[in-house]
Amino acid sequence: MPAGDCQHLEGILFMAPTTTKTPDTRGLAGQTIGQTEVCSVNQTQLIYRGYEIADLAANTTFEEVSHLLLVGHKPSDQELADFTEELAGYRPLPDALVSMLVDAVRANPQAHPMSLLRTGVSLASHLDPDCEDNSPEAELRKSKRLLAQIGTMIGLIQRTIDGNDPVQPDPSLSHAANLLLGMTGQVQGEFAAKVMDVSLVLYAEHDFNASTFTSRVIASTNSDMHSAVCGAIGALKGNLHGGANEAAMDMLKEIMDDTADGSMTVDQWMQQAFDSKKKLMGFGHRVYKNGDHRAGILRDWGLRYVEAENQAQQALFDLGDAVQEIMLRDKNIHPNVDFPCGMTYFAMGIPVPQYTPIFVASRITGWCAHIMEQHQNNRIIRPLAEYSGPELRSWNDS
Repeated sequence: MPAGDCQHLEGILFMAPTTTKTPDTRGLAGQTIGQTEVCSVNQTQLIYRGYEIADLAANTTFEEVSHLLLVGHKPSDQELADFTEELAGYRPLPDALVSMLVDAVRANPQAHPMSLLRTGVSLASHLDPDCEDNSPEAELRKSKRLLAQIGTMIGLIQRTIDGNDPVQPDPSLSHAANLLLGMTGQVQGEFAAKVMDVSLVLYAEHDFNASTFTSRVIASTNSDMHSAVCGAIGALKGNLHGGANEAAMDMLKEIMDDTADGSMTVDQWMQQAFDSKKKLMGFGHRVYKNGDHRAGILRDWGLRYVEAENQAQQALFDLGDAVQEIMLRDKNIHPNVDFPCGMTYFAMGIPVPQYTPIFVASRITGWCAHIMEQHQNNRIIRPLAEYSGPELRSWNDS
């Protein structure tokens, strides 16, 4: 009987020994743990509810993608107009939330914006009349409010950190343009808003990634949407997940500083990093082994922005291309979307600590879609663990 085969003898199941190496499943690597209608990720495609990401990035707005993810279908012209109007109505924050969040920022201006945003969402839960209602209708309303208000919270946090008063959202502007307005206090050009809009489309959803899985685990206990989103923000904060875009830009700035005087080349810097096993952020992906197709899309938009609006940052993209070439040549590792994201946002003048909150402003659509899906067909997520501790022993004999 071949290794690993089994046979039944008189109702008893016998399993033949196998010499196959046990796969490393730490971090649930390679494990399928559920079904979803929201998104499909494979080596060559990223699909939101049947639409491929390159198609969406080229032909949609973030509002259209948000409707697709949250409501479940491509919007008609009237549905899109109604959805956009709803978001505009939800963007202004309640006065109580503004006061509490400003106080939280001022209490510790050095706090990470992701921690402050997590606090903002938690505070918003107390002011949401649907907070404890997990019905589909209530959850869709909460999803829209969270989508609209998180962008406003990001702007309020950044303006308060800078010592400035918050600005009110402009109902005539898009979601992306309002996000830029909130952070900078000024209406940015159409090209900047378009680049931001594309980045939001690219970041909106990615099946059972760490933060989405976190939100589904929390939702599976029948907890509320705001609690699940707070947990997802905590998961996204880590530099192995959403925080990688910040870490990628910090790495590029370090390379620029260390090679500025000509005493070290980029090749030498990278070789030292390889020799010391330094973790290089913005490269590699748990799913995409042949390259993250979102990365090329965002790099192209970043380059177009630099050419049109900020040519002084061309050197940054040249450095990024050099680092990318070395990683591919020496390690056969491709960049993920966080690598061009860091460069693009930096060229646009966005403070580095706000990169991951902007990720939240996009991914809130995917999180809420998954939370609603979990609640509508729920079973508590409770995996088993393989114990690797000491054998059974007696307390008094130890």
